[in-house]
Amino acid sequence: MQIVPLDPIPSQTVSVTVGGQVARITVRTIGVSLYFSLEGVALNRICRDRQRLLVDSQYHGFVGDFSFVDTKGRDDPQYWGLGDRWQLVYGE
Repeated sequence: MQIVPLDPIPSQTVSVTVGGQVARITVRTIGVSLYFSLEGVALNRICRDRQRLLVDSQYHGFVGDFSFVDTKGRDDPQYWGLGDRWQLVYGE
């Protein structure tokens, strides 16, 4: 398991290497919810606590999956707690 570093801001794009692959991730707030996109694989997946974000994207050839984990409970992620309370994790 690998933690993807995020900042507590409403919208951001980061590039990380996970499982030997370069992943360009965008996390953005739309309305009251947080959304996750992985360039070339998934677009605007709603973020929920401990929910796999790529569960139905295996056909794109990306190995592994991402999910948000609430380190202080079981709430869905909010931008103001990214990188602290809510961690974006990658697992193969």
